[in-house]
Amino acid sequence: MGIVTHETILRPLRLLLAAAILLAAGYAAAGLVGGAIPANAGWRPPPRGVTIYVESNGVHVGLILPKRAAGVDWRGAFPAGDLADPRYAGFDHVAVGWGERAFFLETPTWASVRPRTILAAAIGSDRTLLHVEHVPAPTRTDADTRAIVLRPDEYRRLAAAVAATLAGGGPPVRGYARYDAFYPARGHYSAIRTCNAWTGATLRAAGVRVGAWTPFPVTVLGWFPAGDQPPAR
Repeated sequence: MGIVTHETILRPLRLLLAAAILLAAGYAAAGLVGGAIPANAGWRPPPRGVTIYVESNGVHVGLILPKRAAGVDWRGAFPAGDLADPRYAGFDHVAVGWGERAFFLETPTWASVRPRTILAAAIGSDRTLLHVEHVPAPTRTDADTRAIVLRPDEYRRLAAAVAATLAGGGPPVRGYARYDAFYPARGHYSAIRTCNAWTGATLRAAGVRVGAWTPFPVTVLGWFPAGDQPPAR
């Protein structure tokens, strides 16, 4: 029987760590490349139309949409009665994001994030939710909030893509605060189809020029100018 040495034990661990680092680096590089390749390359915003927003909290990018525009009315899909405080339904916009159920419900703040939750979500899950917050329109754009002007038919296509994500039939889940709620959703969450990739896919469905694959916030936000006041509606 061979002698088990300290080096014998450490060598597989070093190889495993090296493989994990290479995998993470490859994923990051692939995401940045995918985010730099334009889909809908010929698209340009109109001078006037429906203004929507993309907003990042540093990890997750979601959409901020007017409740009523271009014939779309979100009040029926996201009614006041689903909120802990129905008065917040008086706001004129909804912030919408898609993600993995356990990640959403078990991490009300980023301090609550646990490695096992991230790993489980990255491996893949069919248990997904749409997170909806009732909010006012942003008063300005900045590094984390970008305005996008859409043509009415583009907004209707974007709204249809969001609506298609809703599973329907299940009760909503109360949110983190008094102005938000979670809704059962369709779609498989994974390291390939992240919350940010969903946002990019929704914009692509509307015909907007954005990255071909957008797993990170920068791969969404980087396509839209920062620092300007929201365009006229």
